[in-house]
Amino acid sequence: MIQLKNIALRRGARLILDGASVTVNPGEKVGLVGRNGAGKSSLFALLAGTLHEDGGDFSIPPTWRMSQVAQEMPETSQGATAFVLDGDLTLAAARREVEAAEAADDGERMAHAYLALQDAGFNDAPARAQALLLGLGFAVGELDRPVDSFSGGWRMRLQLARALMCPSELLLLDEPTNHLDLDALVWLESWLERYPGTMLVISHDREFLDAVTSVTLHIERGRLTRYGGNYRRFEEMRVEQMSLQEASYARQQEKIAHLQKFIDRFKAKATKAKQAQSRVKALERMERIGPVLADAEFSFEFMEPARLPNPMLTLQGVAVGYPGSDGAPPTVIVRGIDRSVLAGQRIGILGANGQGKSTLVKTIARALAPIEGSITEGKGLDIGYFAQQELDVLRPQDTPLEHMIRLAKETAPQAREQELRNFLGSFNFSGEMAAQPVGSMSGGEKARLVLCMIVWQRPNLLLLDEPTNHLDLATREALSVALNEFEGTVMLVSHDRALLRTVCDEFWLVSRGGVAPFDGDLDDYQRYLLDEARRLREAAQTGGAQAPEGAAAGAGASAASGSAARSGPLPGPALSAAEQRRLDAQRRQEQAAKTRPIRREIETLDRRMVELQAGIAELGARISGPMPPAGIADSGRQLKAMEAELAEAENRWLELSEALEALEG
Repeated sequence: MIQLKNIALRRGARLILDGASVTVNPGEKVGLVGRNGAGKSSLFALLAGTLHEDGGDFSIPPTWRMSQVAQEMPETSQGATAFVLDGDLTLAAARREVEAAEAADDGERMAHAYLALQDAGFNDAPARAQALLLGLGFAVGELDRPVDSFSGGWRMRLQLARALMCPSELLLLDEPTNHLDLDALVWLESWLERYPGTMLVISHDREFLDAVTSVTLHIERGRLTRYGGNYRRFEEMRVEQMSLQEASYARQQEKIAHLQKFIDRFKAKATKAKQAQSRVKALERMERIGPVLADAEFSFEFMEPARLPNPMLTLQGVAVGYPGSDGAPPTVIVRGIDRSVLAGQRIGILGANGQGKSTLVKTIARALAPIEGSITEGKGLDIGYFAQQELDVLRPQDTPLEHMIRLAKETAPQAREQELRNFLGSFNFSGEMAAQPVGSMSGGEKARLVLCMIVWQRPNLLLLDEPTNHLDLATREALSVALNEFEGTVMLVSHDRALLRTVCDEFWLVSRGGVAPFDGDLDDYQRYLLDEARRLREAAQTGGAQAPEGAAAGAGASAASGSAARSGPLPGPALSAAEQRRLDAQRRQEQAAKTRPIRREIETLDRRMVELQAGIAELGARISGPMPPAGIADSGRQLKAMEAELAEAENRWLELSEALEALEG
C-alpha cells in the first residue's frame, strides 16, 4: 500500500502539503481533486520520485512497477505501433536480454531469455499496442505512421497509449482526457475499469471521475482528506461535513464566549478566582474547531442579446472542408448539409474524431468559407466563437487588458479602461494578472479570457468547440450555469458529458460525410461508440479491416469502422458478430425512440401537477380567509377547475407510466 504520514512538501518557498496523511490500498482507483494550485501535480511528483518530501514519512512498495504519461512531446520518426510497444518496459528488457544472450552465444542464457520474452507477451504485443491505438482514435491506416507526422494532440495520445501499454501495479494519470474526443474517452473509461492495479487520476471531468474511481482524495490548504466513493459521493459527503463543521464551530464559539464572560467578570474577585482560573485552563485545553472557509466560487453570466433573429442561420447544400493549395482541389470533409438553426436552440454536435465537427463549427463561425452551397444568416446575427485552440483568437504577446481594449474599440468605443479592468476582475483577471502576457498563462487562464471576451460581445449565437479542455471543475460548473441562463442559441462540441447533458436538448451527428439529427441521448451515443470501436478492433484482429481510401487524417476508431462498413462487408466470422451488434444497437435506438416521447410527456405532467398542487393550496388558503362573496365564488370555480385538471393529469400520468413499463419490459 501507499502510505503518507505527516508529509510536508514544498515547491520553492511555498508549503504545498503540511502534515498530510493518507493510505491508499492495493487495487484502489483514486481520484485526486482540489482547486488549481492546491498541489495535485506536486503529489504526483512525490509518488513518481521526482520530488522528495521535506518532512514526514512516505512509503510505496518497492516491487511496484509504475506507469505514467510522459508530458514531453515525442520527436521521433519511429512508427506509431513501435513507439507504443517500447512503452512495455518488461518486454523491452526481455528483448535486450535475448540480444545480449545471442551476442554472447550462451545457450543456457538464451533459453532463459526466450522464456522471459514469452512470459512478457511477445507474441501478442503488437496486437495489444494496436488495440490501444485504435481505442484512442487512430485509424487503421495510421498504425505505422511516423510519430513526428502527427499533430501535438495526437502525439499526447501516443504518450497515453505508451503508458497504458506498460505493465504496472501503479498508474498515475494527470488530466488524461484533455486531448480525447468523446469516442476515445468512452473507450478509455472501459479500459480503466478493467485495470487491475492501483490508479491515481487527476481530472476535471466529473463523469469520468464518477465512472473510473471509487475513492476520492481532496487536497485543501495543505491537508489530504480521504473520502470513500467517487466524485459525486465526495461532493455529497463534503457538503454534509461542512454543515456539521459549521454547526460545531457555532456551538464552540458560544461556549468560548460563555467561559470568557465568566473569566472577565470574576477574575478580580478573590472568592471566585479559583473558578475563574479553572475556566482559563479549560479554554487553553480546548481543541479549537476552525470556521468553514469554502473556496470562493467563480460565476459569470452572458448578457442578454440585443436581438434574436429567427432563424439564426440556414445551411443549404453546404459542403465544408479546406481549400486546396497550389491549385489543388479543396478537401471536402462533410457535404450535403441542409439544416436550420433557430433562436433558443441548444445543439450538441456529436461525431467521432476526424469526421468534421470542428470544420463545421469553423465554417459557421466564418473562419472557413463553405466549399459548396450557401449559408444564410439572420439579420443581426452576432456570433461568439470559442476555438478549440484558444490561441487561435489570442495574441500571446498581448495582455488581457490589451485584448479587451482592442475588443472594446470594435464593439463598445465608449468603454473606459477602468470599466474594462473591472470587467476583467469579474473573471479573476485583477491586478497584475490583467497586465501579464497571455503567452505565459496556463491553459485554464487562456480559456477563461476567451470566455470573458465572448461575454463582452453580447452574442446571440454561441459556437463552443471544446471549451472545457483546460477549465477546472468550478469554472466548468459556472459555464454550465451561464449557458443554461443564456437567452440565445448554443452549438456545442465537447467531450464533457456533464456539460452536454446539462446544456443540450438535441444532438446533431456528424458522420460518414454528412450531418443528421441523432435520435437518442448520450447514453445511446456511448453505446453506439463502443459498438463501433469493438467492431473495428475485431475486424483488425481478423485482418478484415483496411484503411479506407480518402479517410480523414486522424479519424477515430468509430470513424474508421464507419468507413470500413461503407467499403463493403467484412469477411469471415467477424461479419455475423458485427452485424449482430449493429442490429442490437439499432433495436436500442428504436426502443429509445419509442420511449422518449412518453418520458417527455411524463416530465411535462410532473411539472404541471406540481404547479396545480401549489395553486390548489394557495386558493384553499385564500378561501379560508376573509373575502367578499363574489371573490369566494370566483376562487371556488378556479379551485374546482384546477382539481379536475389535476385528476385528469394524474390519470394520464398513470396510463403513461404503465405504457413505459410495458415497453421497457
